[in-house]
Amino acid sequence: MLVDDARAILHEWVQSESLRKHCEGVAVCMRHFAQKHGADADLWEAVGLLHDMDYERYPNLEVSETGHPFVGVAYLREQGWSEEVCRAILSHATYSGVTRETALEKTLYAVDELSGFVTAVTLVRPDKSIHSVNVSSVRKKLKDKAFAAKVNREDIKQGAEELGLPLEMVIQDVITALQSEAERLGIG
Repeated sequence: MLVDDARAILHEWVQSESLRKHCEGVAVCMRHFAQKHGADADLWEAVGLLHDMDYERYPNLEVSETGHPFVGVAYLREQGWSEEVCRAILSHATYSGVTRETALEKTLYAVDELSGFVTAVTLVRPDKSIHSVNVSSVRKKLKDKAFAAKVNREDIKQGAEELGLPLEMVIQDVITALQSEAERLGIG
């Protein structure tokens, strides 16, 4: 299975527990959207696991081809990963120059920032449980620019637009996906 190989690479490349959990959260969302739309859930989940594999080592603050996600994609190509996987990972970084064309690419972009944001909303709740998070609580926090200030709200909005879905529907799908693996993700 691709997911097993992807998880092994994630653990080889990423030591930060928070970055691993972010990638796992994105992967859970990717699997959810793939299943919902009859796509290859194993492939989509693997892309979610790998999308930030090189961020810890090569954060690419100066936006060059010697950083994230270019380094990780070069490694994946060397290891024989498909161009479909590599394109999706490149396309989630708007500065890569790779346009998002497929449902896989658009979904990765849509759930990347949003899954992290929904997790942040969860962690400030008294019970720290995704099961008590709803769309309105996420929408309220999106309006609070001081909350999770590094999260690009425009990326979240644009992600939903690229999927051709109302933002509320994408938020609900992300919540549902994260609820399905809440215990494993530490947000149960």
